[in-house]
Amino acid sequence: MELLFLGTGAADWDITKPSRDRNFRRFASLLCNRDLLIDPGPCIYEFAETFGCPELYNEVAFILVTHRHADHFCEATLNRLGRDKLIAFDGPGCKQVGGYTVTALAANHATAEAPLHYLIADAEGKCFFYGCDGAWLLFPEYQAIMEQRPDLVILDGTIGDADGDYRIFEHNNLRMVEEMQKTLAPYCSRFMITHMARTLHTSHEQLEERLRGSGIVPAYDHMCVRI
Repeated sequence: MELLFLGTGAADWDITKPSRDRNFRRFASLLCNRDLLIDPGPCIYEFAETFGCPELYNEVAFILVTHRHADHFCEATLNRLGRDKLIAFDGPGCKQVGGYTVTALAANHATAEAPLHYLIADAEGKCFFYGCDGAWLLFPEYQAIMEQRPDLVILDGTIGDADGDYRIFEHNNLRMVEEMQKTLAPYCSRFMITHMARTLHTSHEQLEERLRGSGIVPAYDHMCVRI
């Protein structure tokens, strides 16, 4: 299973000035095996142009949406990809989507309507959890991770080391991520974060150094991960 991070930033990034530099982040989006897209946001076609891969979405057959905030969901992008490819969930549940088993789980993201996180498994048994946006995982999410034992857990890392910040009620700071990583370690050995806010993080290199001892890896735009 191949995962390509199309964007790793929160909604405060200025997407009108894109760059290939790791210290620029587009709005969060992820492409799995070239055929399953999570969050059809407004940046994904600019991403393909900037990184010289104009045919990147030719094989997209399935689209999942975590929630409909403008940095994650763009009507024009969805129309361009094809609305018939959208796999809609009314709430938590499980669906067979092509060769994937997709489990949708309620997320802790209070300003969005019916936000979802996803556990996605392929036919070979490879599995990852995508938990963006959202704060502390809800108990059913913990149970699902405990049962399915994903190869990779991707968590929201929006607010960096912000302390005493109201945003912890719908986004994670790094200490929250570290605590969840310790708790989930018996069921998964690999952890990453995405959705970093421009105003609440320093450079990507400093973020890597901050997390080095924990084993948690911060994603960057155009990062490709295999599980």
